[in-house]
Amino acid sequence: MRRFWGSLILGAGLAAALAGATRAETLADALSYGYEHSGLLEQNRALLRAADENVAQSLATLRPIISWSAQSSFSTSGPLRDAVGVDPYEISSSATLSASLLLYDGGQSRYAIDAQKALVLSTREQLRQIEQDLLKRVVTAYMEVQRAGAFVELRRNNLRLITSELRAAQDRFEVGEVTRTDVSLAEARLASARSLLASEEGSLADAQAEFTAAVGRKPGSLAAAPDARIPGTLAEAQALARRNHPALVEAQHAITVAELNIQRADASRRPELTLQGSVSIDDEFDDSEQIGLSVGQQLYTGGSLASQVRQAKARRDAARSALLRVSRVVEQAVANAYTQLTVARASIEASGREVRAAQVAFDGLREEAKLGARTTLDVLNAEQDLLDARASLVSAQIDETLATYVILSAVGTLDAQQLGLAVQVYDPAAYYNLVRNAPSGTSAQGRALDRVLEAIGR
Repeated sequence: MRRFWGSLILGAGLAAALAGATRAETLADALSYGYEHSGLLEQNRALLRAADENVAQSLATLRPIISWSAQSSFSTSGPLRDAVGVDPYEISSSATLSASLLLYDGGQSRYAIDAQKALVLSTREQLRQIEQDLLKRVVTAYMEVQRAGAFVELRRNNLRLITSELRAAQDRFEVGEVTRTDVSLAEARLASARSLLASEEGSLADAQAEFTAAVGRKPGSLAAAPDARIPGTLAEAQALARRNHPALVEAQHAITVAELNIQRADASRRPELTLQGSVSIDDEFDDSEQIGLSVGQQLYTGGSLASQVRQAKARRDAARSALLRVSRVVEQAVANAYTQLTVARASIEASGREVRAAQVAFDGLREEAKLGARTTLDVLNAEQDLLDARASLVSAQIDETLATYVILSAVGTLDAQQLGLAVQVYDPAAYYNLVRNAPSGTSAQGRALDRVLEAIGR
C-alpha cells in the first residue's frame, strides 16, 4: 500500500521534472559526485597524510644522524706588514663529518612511535566520520529537494483546481445559483493559493541551493531514492554501532595514545646512551678521528618529570570518560533514528487512509455542490483537507527513506564502500605504507613519493 500511494502522490509531484529527460539523476549519482568533488574530504585526506609523516619522523630518531660542517678563520698578531714586508696573518680551514646514533633512551622513542601510529589510526577514523557526515548531508539535500519539488507540484495542482472552482462559482452566480459571497470566498482562496505556491517555490530554491553546496553541482531531474538496507532490529544496530562507529573507534585509539604517553613520560626519567663519532680534516690535510659514547640522565628537574607523568595519566582518564560519553551518544543516536523510522512508517499508513477518505469526501462534495446542496466554501475546505493529506503523505514517505540513511550514519556504515558507489574509494593505508619506513628523499621510494605528492597537488 505504501508503494501504491508513493507512486500516486510522489510520482505525480516528480512527473513534470522527469518529462523529457532521458535519464533522471539517482541518489547514487549525487553521492558519487559529492564524494569525488568534496574539498572537505581532500582537506582531511591531506591531514591524514601529515599524520602518517609523524610516524616516519618518530622512526627517524632511532637512525643515525649524519651531518657535516666547514669553517675558515683569519687571524693576525701585529701590524698588517712588518719591517721586512711579511704579512703576519694566518688563514686556516677545516671540515668535519659527524655522526650520532641513539642507542638507548629508556624506551621513549619506541613509545613515541607507537603513539604516533595510534594517532594515525585515530585520524583515519576522523576521516571516516567526515565522509559519513558528507554523504548524510548529500542524502538529506537530495531528499529535501524531492520534498520541496513535490510540495510545489501539489500547490500548482491546488492552484489549478481553485481556479476551476472560481470559474464554476462565477458561472453559478451569473445564473443566480450562488451569491457574491461564494465568488469572493473562491477569489480569496485563490489569492492564498498563489501566496503559498510562491512560498513553496522559495523553499525549493533553498533546497536546491543546499544540494549545490553539498554535492558540488545543481540538481537536475531527481529519481525516487530507494530505502537503505538497515539492521533488522534496534539491538542489532546498536551492537554494530558499538563495534564500528568511527567516533567510538577514534575514542578507543585516543585511550591507547594516552596510555602510551604515560609510558613515554615515565621513560624520560631513565638514562640515555648515544654513540658519537666525527672525522675532521684541515687545510694541510691533517685529519683526526673521534668516536665515543655519551651517557646522561636527568636527576632533578624541579618536579617537571613527575608532573608530566601525572598529566599524562589525567589525560588518559579524560580519554576513558570521553569513550563512555561517546558510546552513550552513539546508542542514543541509533535509538532516535529507529524512532524516526517508526514514526514515518506510522505516518505513511495514517496519511494513506486520510488521503483516501479526503478524496472520497471531496468528490462527493463537488457533486453535491453542483446540485446546490453544498456551498463553494464546503468544496474549498474539502479540497484543502485533501491537499494537506497528500502533503503529509509525501512528507512521511520522504522521512521514511531519509530515516534509513540516518540509521546507517548512526551505526557507522554510511560510506562509499558500504553503499557500493561507483567511485575510486580512497585507501587511507596506501600513503602510510609508503612512508612508514621513513624513506630518504634521495632513495627510489622517496622520489616516488615526491611524484605521488606532485600528482595529488595537481
